[in-house]
Amino acid sequence: MSVEAVQEFFRSRNKDVEILRFEDTSTVSKAAESLGVTPGEIAKSLLLKVQDDYIMVLMAGDKRLDNRKFKDTFKGKAKMPSMEEVLEVTGHPVGGVCPFALKKDIPVYLDDSLKDYEVVYPAAGTPDSAVKLTVEELEDLVAESWVDVAK
Repeated sequence: MSVEAVQEFFRSRNKDVEILRFEDTSTVSKAAESLGVTPGEIAKSLLLKVQDDYIMVLMAGDKRLDNRKFKDTFKGKAKMPSMEEVLEVTGHPVGGVCPFALKKDIPVYLDDSLKDYEVVYPAAGTPDSAVKLTVEELEDLVAESWVDVAK
């Protein structure tokens, strides 16, 4: 169901984006290996809770969240929601979380670490799917703004 919602998301924006399917792209390393790219080219989607609000941050797959930068940027500590919350908020299971066709309207931020790449591969709603987008396309489709919250 999640992949279909992602396909509809792209259709509704007149974007012809192929959903790439693999055996398992549920982690950055598995996705990079399946796609034949570096881990940094995987755009990992992090659903985070700040106080009572959810946000999503996409960053290069080889980066980690810098808690100090995050707190300074978003004026609160990042909390990881439960797997159930992730599915409830995004409509996508852990391992397939992406910024497309979100169940709830939440802001999506792109981390500056993505600017090191021309093309990135975010998940497409399931642990075995991904899409290939330029960073510019990703920004146009989903970004609230750019942030610098990666180590």
